[in-house]
Amino acid sequence: MPRNDDSVFSEEFLGTLRRSNGNKRLQTERESRGICKDRVCNLVVATFTGILVVVTLVSAFIFPHWPPNGINIFFAVVMVFVGFAHLLLIFWYRQGDLEPKFLRLIFYNAFTMILLCIVGNLYIHNV
Repeated sequence: MPRNDDSVFSEEFLGTLRRSNGNKRLQTERESRGICKDRVCNLVVATFTGILVVVTLVSAFIFPHWPPNGINIFFAVVMVFVGFAHLLLIFWYRQGDLEPKFLRLIFYNAFTMILLCIVGNLYIHNV
């Protein structure tokens, strides 16, 4: 699409708002200086959250006895659905469809999922 030469925004400003492939993505100082730290932090949080969700799912079917309790399975399935929604948010963030401010929301969701899995496991194991 051709651009007008009398555009209000400069070429440099427009270059910061768009990636080379055309997707919108705001560039921040944090992205340019700490990519390795951010990826390691994201990987650690995502791995820990994923492990807790899998442990909750397995615990709902195995503990405390066979056949499994329906409420335990329901809770575990709900946590898996919330986990899928969380993974979708992470995917959109990594694709550049979400602004960097949504990283706080992703970490908040991960923290609440961790707490819910801990509470669910305590309930499942009758502690």
